[in-house]
Amino acid sequence: MVARLDYDRVAMLNRFRQFWTRLIKPIADLLLRLGVSPDAVTLVGTIGVSAGALIFFPRGQVWIGVVVITLFVFSDLIDGYMARTSGKSSKWGSYLDSTLDRLGDGAIFGGLVLYYANSDAGDSTPMAAVTLWALVMGATTSYARAKAESLGLQASGGLAERADRLVLVLVTGFFSDVLDLPILLQIVVWYLAIASTITVVQRSLSVRKQVLADPANAGLDTPNPASSNDSGTTAAGDSSTTAPGDSGTADSGPDGSPSA
Repeated sequence: MVARLDYDRVAMLNRFRQFWTRLIKPIADLLLRLGVSPDAVTLVGTIGVSAGALIFFPRGQVWIGVVVITLFVFSDLIDGYMARTSGKSSKWGSYLDSTLDRLGDGAIFGGLVLYYANSDAGDSTPMAAVTLWALVMGATTSYARAKAESLGLQASGGLAERADRLVLVLVTGFFSDVLDLPILLQIVVWYLAIASTITVVQRSLSVRKQVLADPANAGLDTPNPASSNDSGTTAAGDSSTTAPGDSGTADSGPDGSPSA
């Protein structure tokens, strides 16, 4: 049953990727003709996401922030298409994409922390603390997978992967603000904080089980097959689909990349 659900999810994400690839293709092709690099698109997208979250969320303009963030999130699809089309996919592009994704995620939840800390906006110290909890555990979720993979182990899956966290908080944040129902966002932030914590525990137990199952290779001086093949781990990866673009990271966006 679980395998069937995973298969259905991957199929849905593949259809989603194909639809958006057709949509962004003209924009990506134009940027390539203008000589814009995929890395530049990645950087601009992260700046846009961070600005949307850190400028609008703290002022209580959550729905505007979500719209701005959503527009720039599509850069994650565009840079990937550009990298593949131009033949410029690289380990550096993967590293940059994954690292900047972490910054964008931190800005989104950090903006919500400031929103709740602002007495003229969210005005809730407890919710500011819960949002900070969700931010820290979301980052730890990604790190847990990256560290496991750097040791030649697996630590994917769990209740709250990256794509799930972002979609939930952005969609709920938008409607919570538009409908003036702040309780919606509060419920989701609580859920993400708890689910991310459970995910970290799940991944940690999975890694421990793998280590105990193979005591001969449990030492830190044991050669890492991944390293010897020069595959390495994709920084802060943690995803259930393949990064949109040039990432090859274990943690990326909605177009089928592995996501937190």
